[in-house]
Amino acid sequence: MLNSMARLPLHTLPAFRTLARLQNLRAAAEQLHLTHSAVSQQLRLLEEQIGFRLFDRNGRRIVLNAAGSAFLRAVEPALAQLDEGLRAASAAASGSDDETLRVTSLPSFAQRWLLPRMGAWRDRHPQIALDLHASQQIVDLERDGYHAALRTGSGPWRGMVAERLLDSPWIVVGTPSVARRLLGAPAESLAHEPLLGDGPMWQRWFMLSGLKVRIKPVAEFNDAGMMLQAAEQDLGLALAREVLAADALQRGRLVRLSTVALVDPDAYPYWLVYPPSLSEWPPLVALRTWLREELDRAAAPLNRPETAPADPTGSRSPAASAAARRRRAR
Repeated sequence: MLNSMARLPLHTLPAFRTLARLQNLRAAAEQLHLTHSAVSQQLRLLEEQIGFRLFDRNGRRIVLNAAGSAFLRAVEPALAQLDEGLRAASAAASGSDDETLRVTSLPSFAQRWLLPRMGAWRDRHPQIALDLHASQQIVDLERDGYHAALRTGSGPWRGMVAERLLDSPWIVVGTPSVARRLLGAPAESLAHEPLLGDGPMWQRWFMLSGLKVRIKPVAEFNDAGMMLQAAEQDLGLALAREVLAADALQRGRLVRLSTVALVDPDAYPYWLVYPPSLSEWPPLVALRTWLREELDRAAAPLNRPETAPADPTGSRSPAASAAARRRRAR
């Protein structure tokens, strides 16, 4: 058994961490830019030094065993802390007090919500630069050198802290010209409009509105930001996340066309995900606080209660509500 930390070959730990995550020697070798035999040799050295096996061999496959799982839980935060310490030491050596916070996000959230608020972040934290990476793919934060991720999904993620930021329902939006044309129309009229987005989601939204109709969207998108751009260009009605449409609604580029909102089990909440070792790191603490404040500020105008009665289908456009108030004032 291991008697002293002096016997622990520290240089083998990155290879162990990668191998434990992938549980495939060839894949681990490719990710580490090492040969297959070099990774095997590092694993063999580690197991010989500590005196017990970390993986069970099953033919060509290797599977992390109970001892390996326990060791991985200790190794991951330790290596992350070393990585962060190296970055801090590098900044100190260069004589710079500025810090960079590397964040990865879905393109839709980055484009529609985060980028318009980058100026507010800079004014609040001029010494912390945001290095923003937008991708549809979930990246490995520690492997790829990111401090945090803004994600949607069921969560939580193994080995990471996952803070739930918000649940954002799906709402129907269109341009002001569409809102004027649909003023007072029944909800089923929306089914005859050009629809943008996911067909099954639209189907569920109409069922929630009490309508059973056949839906065939004129366009689908793999990015919600592109869909909302199409809606702003009057190419159709969009069924979109409220948080992504928030700025366009507040500025009048889009109008919410119904009070019916779809809270779908597949429409997962937004999370802030980060390594446990960074929980108290000041730049990340600043990001967490700022995100919550900005999300609350953006949600406030959207949460104002409707004062006009809903139509018989349960939907009412904001334009219709305004018209009703004007009629009552006459």
